[in-house]
Amino acid sequence: MKNISILLIVAFFVFTGFKTGNPAYLLFDQKGKKVKYEKMMEALNEADVVLFGELHNNPISHWLQLEITEDLYEVKSDNLVLAAEMFETDNQLLLNEYIDSLISTSSFEAQARLWPNYKTDYKPLVEFAKKNQLKFVAANVPRQYASLVNSKGFEGLEELSDEGKKLIPPLPIDYDPELECYKSMMEMAGMGSHVTENFPKAQAIKDATMAYSILKYWSSGKLVIHYNGAYHSDNFESINWYLKKQNPDLKIVTITTVAQDDISKLLEENTGKADYTISVVDNMTKTR
Repeated sequence: MKNISILLIVAFFVFTGFKTGNPAYLLFDQKGKKVKYEKMMEALNEADVVLFGELHNNPISHWLQLEITEDLYEVKSDNLVLAAEMFETDNQLLLNEYIDSLISTSSFEAQARLWPNYKTDYKPLVEFAKKNQLKFVAANVPRQYASLVNSKGFEGLEELSDEGKKLIPPLPIDYDPELECYKSMMEMAGMGSHVTENFPKAQAIKDATMAYSILKYWSSGKLVIHYNGAYHSDNFESINWYLKKQNPDLKIVTITTVAQDDISKLLEENTGKADYTISVVDNMTKTR
């Protein structure tokens, strides 16, 4: 019930804001020009993969995820595949069984290691997939394997059993430490943080696994929409980089979310992060 209430509140603020000339969000293209929702949807409908970069606690992000997913379904029908960072590959069977109504809601939610904001932010997406019998991909690396990389590097993955290796991309893992998304994490070491060279690698195994999971369930004619934290797809790196390494011809459209005091114009620092940017007022209520 709580998730429905929050969605209704967000919808109220969105539509009231546009009506009064004080919108809760605006959309911009890669060059920083305002763009209509319908124009963005035209591009999304032509994509093979949509990477939706969210702010994890922002209700506008989550409301638009559901809106966009519903609109994509109107065009793609059962050729639409949902995927998310918030579910790990070792939970794919559990997620499948829930989508197929083989296990109860209480059983699924007790076992699935759900994020704290699941009921308000991700449950509507899972329930949409269940209602329409759409595939929902548990895309992220099991967290214990990310911890393993953080302590032992990618070499630690070689120690996994054959069963464990089925939950990650084929080894060895491609990695470019010069990508800004990983380089900036290493630069934290210069600011007093206890960061080793394995820290960005732990991020990279997440990106690599999410890309691998997306491609595992994508085929020509399908469209995969993947929900992830913005850092995992901003600046066309991270997941995007791994997808392009495996399939250079893949048509990927990225969305990011930013928070600004004034959303009437996209700040220079926020311009060009993605094909489309959702600029949200930074005093918007948080979902957790």
